[in-house]
Amino acid sequence: MFLDEIDLHVLGGKGGPGCLSFRREKYVPKGGPDGGEGGDGGSVILRADSGLSSLHHLKGFGIFQAKNGGAGGPNNRTGKRGEDLVLKVPVGTVVKDAERGNLLADLNEEGMEVIVAAGGRRGRGNKSFASSTNRVPRQVEKGMPGEERRVHLVLKMIADVGLVGFPNAGKSTLISVLSEARPKVAAYPFTTLVPNLGIVHVPGYRRFVMADIPGLIEGASEGKGLGHQFLRHIERTRLLLVMVDLSAEAIQDPEEAFAVLERELKNYSEVLASRPKIYVGTKVENEASETLRRELEGQLGQPILGISSIMRRGLEPLMGRILSELSRIEEEPA
Repeated sequence: MFLDEIDLHVLGGKGGPGCLSFRREKYVPKGGPDGGEGGDGGSVILRADSGLSSLHHLKGFGIFQAKNGGAGGPNNRTGKRGEDLVLKVPVGTVVKDAERGNLLADLNEEGMEVIVAAGGRRGRGNKSFASSTNRVPRQVEKGMPGEERRVHLVLKMIADVGLVGFPNAGKSTLISVLSEARPKVAAYPFTTLVPNLGIVHVPGYRRFVMADIPGLIEGASEGKGLGHQFLRHIERTRLLLVMVDLSAEAIQDPEEAFAVLERELKNYSEVLASRPKIYVGTKVENEASETLRRELEGQLGQPILGISSIMRRGLEPLMGRILSELSRIEEEPA
């Protein structure tokens, strides 16, 4: 099950208490204090893992708590440090304080970590309080409690290319043809209910990651339909494929569809709307749809690539354009 947003209750381990002890050895008539320090409490840590694609494995737990530190012992023995609790999250997870809303970390690379609940400091034993004026100290410290907070996790998938379009525009079919992703594909709207990532391998070139999000509808940027919930997953993409159905069975006028998609992207985020785009007409499988594609190019003043994923038409020029754009973006100064 896919889950891209969750709140967690996290608690660092408590520091171990210091020890109250005095040396008791034969032939040592004046044994001094020898109580050791406790161990520090463990911390709760989030770590980015590219093997995960959802936050669902973190659902249903009341509290995530690291281990407490051990108590100090006689003979100046330090207590065992509490074990950290490491929670793995998908790469692309944004971590915020749930109450204050401030950003704690953006785990956008494999292996990145952030401590979300620090362990408590260990308590000192009576050995630490010995001095020239206090030769028989009987004071010790309790360990400090661990940090406790609620954190809000939001997953924003990381991909090179994001597919944007209305329901049934052919996004899932395209990603299934170009990559090893196997999203649900059917001849009715809203077959994509969760984002899908596909890795596209190109001979003689590196691979790139493509993201397919649920179809948008007009008003998606205001929370209508499924699109608004998942638009965040293309915020990190470097290139957008704006896809519109040009077949006779299209559910919306193609020219209006392009305009609505542009408007929804802009309403959601000016930054997202400014991303480089490739305009794609899908299901171009006959002369009528090809004629419509040429007419739209003239009306919009934008080149529109015509493809048919089912018939494997136009995919080679599309791949060439994608690779060209990605190479150009990589060469631009940061």
